[in-house]
Amino acid sequence: MPKIRTITLADGRKRYRFVIELPHGATEKRKQETHTFAKLSDAKAELARLTYQSDTGEYAGRWNGTVSDLIDRYLKHAGDGAEENTKLSYRNALAPARERLGGLRARDVDREHIREFKDWMLASGRRRGGRPGTALSARSVRPTMGRLSAAYELAIIDRKLTYNPVRYVRLPRQDKPQHATWSRTQVRAFLSGAARDRLHAGWRMTVYGLRRGEILGLRWEEDIDLAAMTVRIGRARVLVDYKVIEKPPKSGRGFRTLPLDEPMTAALRALREQQAAEQLAAGSAYEDSGYVIVDELGRPVHPEWFSDEFHRVRERAGLTRIRLYDGRHTANSLMAAAGVPAHIRAAWCGHTEAVNESTYTHARPEDMAIALAALSKIEEEA
Repeated sequence: MPKIRTITLADGRKRYRFVIELPHGATEKRKQETHTFAKLSDAKAELARLTYQSDTGEYAGRWNGTVSDLIDRYLKHAGDGAEENTKLSYRNALAPARERLGGLRARDVDREHIREFKDWMLASGRRRGGRPGTALSARSVRPTMGRLSAAYELAIIDRKLTYNPVRYVRLPRQDKPQHATWSRTQVRAFLSGAARDRLHAGWRMTVYGLRRGEILGLRWEEDIDLAAMTVRIGRARVLVDYKVIEKPPKSGRGFRTLPLDEPMTAALRALREQQAAEQLAAGSAYEDSGYVIVDELGRPVHPEWFSDEFHRVRERAGLTRIRLYDGRHTANSLMAAAGVPAHIRAAWCGHTEAVNESTYTHARPEDMAIALAALSKIEEEA
């Protein structure tokens, strides 16, 4: 086993150094690595670890790649077979790490580097989605830390590194986000105002809990059956890195066929008739894309335009602001308040019961009256 030597620097400080020999074949030149530490305890711990890994063939030598190299290796591995929006989320999550730590050798990054990096993100790490240089939320910081830790773990598996400094830094506390939702009265007001809008069917589907991408991905011939009063969910048109793409649902639960009520069927039938009139008026300029939600010339609308138009309809109805996606939270919460079982709500929304309960179901202040009514009956005779 190599010995640890004490080195005295010119200013009197001591360093602790050992040299470890790497495994090599008969035809290879002898390879050695020198490791130096400020603390004897750190030198002993590292020597024990490297000796064991060298003996078992797990240690192939010290890797000199940078954090940017580490990230590139991870993105190539994690992106293999992943959806484009997943790849984009990984790239975005790791962008702060590449900016702040990218030039450092990955093996030189320690726990203090990571702690300072986390503090920097929480203080001034924003580069997109707001004013640059402002603080990122814990909700934004945690994915960055998670992806960076995963990149280090992959390097350890590949025997490039022996230590993951991210693992030993506490993640910032993340409070559960509060989603704004509408009451039944507000939903009725929205639908009343939306009834006069050309895309009434799309707005009704929004407050019925369908995702924006699912609504924009619907096609008349493949997905809408007005006679049977059903809609089939099997694709989504989504925005990925400023480009609109079409993709299938993330899981099997996303594929589903939902029943339509009379108002929804009537709204879809009216939209179909409106589009037929528009096609007749436009003549050869009309582009029959086959999608349900299109502009006056038959072209599928842009996802961001759909969100902006939702807010224009909302403002005309005089309603408080919620995100378009919060229509999904509203639908789920109203179904829960009406007593719809969790497994049915989950099936309607296309995900698991656990996700449905933890993410999409919210109690409104007036719902507390329901709880009080139940408690008030405790002393009543059965």
